[in-house]
Amino acid sequence: MVPVEPAGAVLEDHAVAVRDGRIEAVLPAGAAAAAYPGYETLDLPGHVLIPGLVNAHTHAAMCLMRGMSDDLPLMRWLQEHIWPAEQKHISPDFVRDGTLLACAEMLRGGVTCFNDMYFFPEASLEAAAAARMRSAQGIITIEFPSAYASDAADYLARGLAIRDRWREEPLVSFCLAPHAPYTVSDDSFRRIAALAAELDLPVHVHLHETADEVERSVAEHGARPLERFRRLGLLGPGLIAVHAVHLEPHEIELLARHGCSVAHCPSSNLKLASGFAPVEAMRKANINIALGTDGAASNNRLDMFQEMRTAALLAKAVARDAEAMPAHAALHAATLGGARALGIEGVAGSIAPGKAADLTAIDLRAPELEPCYDVISHLVYAVGRENVTHVWVAGELLVRERELLDPALRALHSRGQVWQNALKKHADS
Repeated sequence: MVPVEPAGAVLEDHAVAVRDGRIEAVLPAGAAAAAYPGYETLDLPGHVLIPGLVNAHTHAAMCLMRGMSDDLPLMRWLQEHIWPAEQKHISPDFVRDGTLLACAEMLRGGVTCFNDMYFFPEASLEAAAAARMRSAQGIITIEFPSAYASDAADYLARGLAIRDRWREEPLVSFCLAPHAPYTVSDDSFRRIAALAAELDLPVHVHLHETADEVERSVAEHGARPLERFRRLGLLGPGLIAVHAVHLEPHEIELLARHGCSVAHCPSSNLKLASGFAPVEAMRKANINIALGTDGAASNNRLDMFQEMRTAALLAKAVARDAEAMPAHAALHAATLGGARALGIEGVAGSIAPGKAADLTAIDLRAPELEPCYDVISHLVYAVGRENVTHVWVAGELLVRERELLDPALRALHSRGQVWQNALKKHADS
């Protein structure tokens, strides 16, 4: 067992006792039967148990755009392909179907919680609830109209109404989710800053993703995006800066001083040629690092094991330091770092009594994982999502022996085909 807290801990021959969806105890396996007689038991020899992985940034429904118009720069990809496709096809059905597909993929890969940012968030929420996954739903804000809302005020009003309807659901939390500095006005950002303080909600926003974004901000606002955010009162422990690729040293210090988190999306940054985030410099400044996949349209996989490996390897190359972002730090970012960014570290992110039983079991007996000298190193550098065998969310077993237990999640192929036929012309244009 790798509980994540304390850092680097590995517990051999241990058990987790679960009651009413929460972790009751973590104790040696030999003592478990005596301490908890009558409990149903599951023995997993040759496995490692970790906290469920937390995907700290994604656009889940965009898995319906997986592989559409690949190998293009970000703004051309958005303006010529993604945004036109969304304008024509975005709907609650699109978001619900896409998010269900994403949930099936993520669960099979050991992900138990995801932080979503997309249109029609209630449809995303309904899909996550149907899949029985934990989710943080973004109250998206953007200035231009869509099939979902007419303007920034309408986006906020609709999102806040959804929060009011669902706020008591135990598997659901919310973030304010302004899209990006180049799509949200100062007035809207001020409103979001006030709401974040009033409602104690994180602010989840693409920030310093590309060099073009930074240059545009200087031209239009007379300041780089992070400085603009400082002036607007957005910096604080609730800010989740997504990507955070193009940062100067004083900006790293600014994020650290205000207790902000960064959602690092290494595969998406590579695929869109956005650049190399200074992750080790941020980590050394004690910035909380989380990991995200971004959407499958700009990554093609909602695979957090791949993100851990890529994040650790890139950090070493960028810092020119083989000791940069060691394996335990990458695992922390994929679990407790994500939970902390979302404000749910009291519920998820580590294996500890009182927390929800969000758990992932991995079979280490595969030929590609033999021998194993260091379990945490293996989890980051060798394990793949195909090695995940069991997944629990709030104590409910959702994946058993690599199979999704919900028949509805195993029968989504036809929905994907329908949307592929509808969207194909946007990929070819």
